[in-house]
Amino acid sequence: MRKKIIAGNWKMNNTISQAEDFVASIIDRINVSDREVVICPSFVCLDTVYSVIENTNVKLGAQNVYFEEKGAYTGEISADMLVSCFVDYTIIGHSERRNIFSETDEMINKKAKTLLTRDIKPIICVGETLEQREQNKHFDFVKSQVINALKDIDEKSVAEKIVIAYEPIWAIGTGKTATAEQANEMCKFIRDTISELYSKKVADKIRIQYGGSVNAKNASQILNMPDIDGALVGGASLKDEFVSIVNFE
Repeated sequence: MRKKIIAGNWKMNNTISQAEDFVASIIDRINVSDREVVICPSFVCLDTVYSVIENTNVKLGAQNVYFEEKGAYTGEISADMLVSCFVDYTIIGHSERRNIFSETDEMINKKAKTLLTRDIKPIICVGETLEQREQNKHFDFVKSQVINALKDIDEKSVAEKIVIAYEPIWAIGTGKTATAEQANEMCKFIRDTISELYSKKVADKIRIQYGGSVNAKNASQILNMPDIDGALVGGASLKDEFVSIVNFE
């Protein structure tokens, strides 16, 4: 049985004091043992958020990482730096990183491998544009993202440490949401792709999230679909309704 994983991606929001106040206001209402909860603040807020969640079952996540160990990479953050902040998960390959900062599949694959060497679990984002879906190219595109992201990564890591987040670009921050059936269809397709690349055993173990305008109203329907193992939550993770999403039934 795959354990559901719900992660909040704060993106570039919340100052240190705002982060502390918000997490303190919701932490006592997040008390679930049958699912994992991850909060992914900006880099400057990692230490503060960890200080609030340290003795709870909520995990700390980061929003990005660079694949080099150290060096002259101004503004970047290494996996070792994340380890020193007690980070458990890191989002990589988000469409905003791909589109705004020109990150490639090759870079995302390198980031995944680097995180795994430091025992940080990657949350690898994949997803198509509206144009690709309308042209019926969405399956091929997402499949290529999955294949490239997992290149040369062993099956044990894929099964036990990697999370894939399906986030159709047309549903991120737009208020539009894939129907539960559309989301499940793609998550199942991703699982079938993993089965082809590795084995059915690995595919049955890997967790695949859905992300894209998830909120308190649609969370239960989405998260109860058979091939959706959680949610990567954007805007709603900055609000009190994140508690409702986490505590979905």
